[in-house]
Amino acid sequence: MFLNRQQAGQRLAKELKKYKDDKSAIVLAVPNGGVLVAKPIAESLNLNLDLIVVRKLPMPNQPEAGIGAISETGDIVFQPQARFYNKQTIDRILAQQKKEIETRIRILRSGRGLPDLENRTVILVDDGIAMGSTMEVAIKTVKKKKTARIIVAVPITGPRQVRKFKSMVDEFICPLVPRFFYAVAQGYQNWRDVSCQEVIEALKK
Repeated sequence: MFLNRQQAGQRLAKELKKYKDDKSAIVLAVPNGGVLVAKPIAESLNLNLDLIVVRKLPMPNQPEAGIGAISETGDIVFQPQARFYNKQTIDRILAQQKKEIETRIRILRSGRGLPDLENRTVILVDDGIAMGSTMEVAIKTVKKKKTARIIVAVPITGPRQVRKFKSMVDEFICPLVPRFFYAVAQGYQNWRDVSCQEVIEALKK
């Protein structure tokens, strides 16, 4: 287990050391929790850190679960269970999350768009992959930006997710893959929600 997100980021930085001082590389964090993992990676490798804003599409009667995800560029992925909901319900969920994305871009990135990613090595970072919708839509978005290389680096996920994401990107790094994986939080001794203010402070530093 990792003590916290910072320690997890430090471990990932060791796995990514070949990208140290690579001026073509950039670290893109999935907020909010992914930022605290990405910060020590960017610091250790001397790389720029920025955000890619994505949102889970929460299941109406069980918001902790999801039926897919949407990115700030409007890219969408759906999970198979989305078929159980009608178009009106899905459109309402999409509208809610688009509004939340706009708010987060304004608050966390001062309204800026994504940085230029053409011909760059992009290291996508989150604090773990559960179902995988948010990371999948992040990859989908980044691929459209004509990147040279995409690396996904997360501290923890399950065996099924490893097989899936290895086939989607150039490199997939995940040091903790429990055989019986049920939640990202199982990889951390200290697990808590991360506030928008913490994200802002981390990016300032």
